[in-house]
Amino acid sequence: MERYVRYSDTSRFILLAMDGVLIWLAFHAAQLVVWHSWAMRGDTPFFIVTFALLWWLLSRQYANVYRLDRRISYGEKLRHLLKAFLLHGVLVVGTVVALRIDYLSTRYLAAIYGFSVVGVVVGRFGITFGYRTWLRYFARLHNRFVIVGASQSGQELYHALTADDSTSYQFKGFFTDEALPTNLRAMRRGAVTDLMSYCLSTPVDEIYYALPLDRHDLIEELSRFAEDHFLAFRIVPDYQGTVGKDVGVYFHDHLPILMVRQEPLGFRTNQVLKRVFDLAFSLLVILGLFPVILPVLALLIKLDSPGPVFFKQMRPGKRNKLFPCYKLRTMRADHRQTELQATKADPRVTRVGAYLRKYNLDELPQFFNVLLGHMSVVGPRPNMVSQLEEYSKRGRTYQLRHAVTPGITGYAQVNGFRGETRAPNAMEKRVEYDLKYVQNWSFVLDLQIIGKTVRNMVKGEENAY
Repeated sequence: MERYVRYSDTSRFILLAMDGVLIWLAFHAAQLVVWHSWAMRGDTPFFIVTFALLWWLLSRQYANVYRLDRRISYGEKLRHLLKAFLLHGVLVVGTVVALRIDYLSTRYLAAIYGFSVVGVVVGRFGITFGYRTWLRYFARLHNRFVIVGASQSGQELYHALTADDSTSYQFKGFFTDEALPTNLRAMRRGAVTDLMSYCLSTPVDEIYYALPLDRHDLIEELSRFAEDHFLAFRIVPDYQGTVGKDVGVYFHDHLPILMVRQEPLGFRTNQVLKRVFDLAFSLLVILGLFPVILPVLALLIKLDSPGPVFFKQMRPGKRNKLFPCYKLRTMRADHRQTELQATKADPRVTRVGAYLRKYNLDELPQFFNVLLGHMSVVGPRPNMVSQLEEYSKRGRTYQLRHAVTPGITGYAQVNGFRGETRAPNAMEKRVEYDLKYVQNWSFVLDLQIIGKTVRNMVKGEENAY
């Protein structure tokens, strides 16, 4: 573990420091090309710091900052880096356009990204090549190892170590009382009880234990055997076998922490990334679209029926905290049935309101909710208070969708589960997709949902009434 700690700390310092220097040089090179000057202009130093901090945040999540070994190819590393720069560009350019920062011209930004991409990619490849060259000439030629147990953790360890194209690891076999998958059966050397006699007769350097952690006596026995015979004994935690369900592991500094429930948005870096995108995207829509479309929609609503243009209703948000959810009014103002879900051919819906619902235009004011922090652009749709009370009694999984901020659009909606929920299992399917979103969130998934939402808006929603 201590060797790993030093390795990760060194990689973190070297790679991030190198990226910072390369980004600084990219800005100067861009100024030289665009403005024929090496000197900084205006707020450029502040922009460089912001640019670099955002890059470090994204590269940590998407570009495998600490991966220098052979288990990730140069092609994979290039894809990770380009994806991180693409997301970086979307956020930066969106913010520049929304805030109308004039001195950051298109040509200047293009030059910055061109030099940054080339510099960082060449720098990462150079560091990686140097590390792999050092490993080839100075690392031990063989770490002969066996794996005790055929759990998912054990099989993943086998694939991870044998995928390394260096000669550092030599796999000797599995020792397990359970059946192995067909493709691994030939690698079984015996039962768990056969391990010690095998190690005494065959050269082995490392024993990896990949069984549930509650087998204390076996762990103690193997640990003593390893110490007595100068073998390395390592434990690969089989958390699924111990806890009885899938778990995730993340590191706070170097402290491993288990997550029984997957929740990517529980990490601060992901929260910051999502919030920054929400602010940039909402400002882009409000400043670019609202001045053109809202006056037209407001006039149509007023001409169609008496009453206010906007409709406000309290909805449960993150952790069931109520917030005022804004919409364009699509129903008659005098119906007095605000907690009754809209149905097909609902007499309360106005003529203009029917079109607003069909093309999702009634949700536009919720971008103000996003700016206020009540909502996100993408997330589980906020239901009515009455629905929260009703469906919370049916099962505990419904509450889990409220672990994250609700959204203007969601994974369930773009997969066809929107509108009326009176049909059998309608709400259950919506909750199922909401939980998939909560457990599998990624920035790319958000972009995909937004893209599908725009496509559905253009062709119209069949279930929107």
